Amino acid sequence: MDYNNLFCLGRIIRTFGSKGEVVFYLDVDDPQSYLEMKSVFIKLNENLVPFSIDSFQLRPRKQAVVRLHDVIETDDAELFVGSLLFLPLSYLPPLTGNKFYYHEVNGFAVIDKVKGPIGIIEDVLDLQHQAIMQIRHGDKEILVPISDDIIQKVDRENRKIEIEAPEGLIDIYL
Repeated sequence: MDYNNLFCLGRIIRTFGSKGEVVFYLDVDDPQSYLEMKSVFIKLNENLVPFSIDSFQLRPRKQAVVRLHDVIETDDAELFVGSLLFLPLSYLPPLTGNKFYYHEVNGFAVIDKVKGPIGIIEDVLDLQHQAIMQIRHGDKEILVPISDDIIQKVDRENRKIEIEAPEGLIDIYL
């Protein structure tokens, strides 16, 4: 399975009870979107291993108690603690308006309100305190923070993002 076609759902944080159940931490905005999940990929020893889900009970603080198929002993469940969880990108709930998934905008054109077309998004850098669009402008790179103040419109149909960059930001790179 190719990581480019997956997203990290969260991780297994501990075992639960005495029948091999585990607790998922769901690193997502809306855990309710995953109530009907029937399977998940678990990263074990650098491999992605698919597991069927027999039961899934949502708990507070983005946690869920999960019974994985064929895991019936607590000792077996212990082996999963700390493992990352993955799902195919197709499981992501659709976003609308100016909200977007970072992988979704790669290749989008960026148009600034003052400077006009400034380039194509190559990647989104998800840094600790700020996500940044990495935009290719010819042989130069322009870095623009992702912020509600800057992103004016996301046009998925035409693969464009309209921005209003802070004064002087784009000039730094050109």
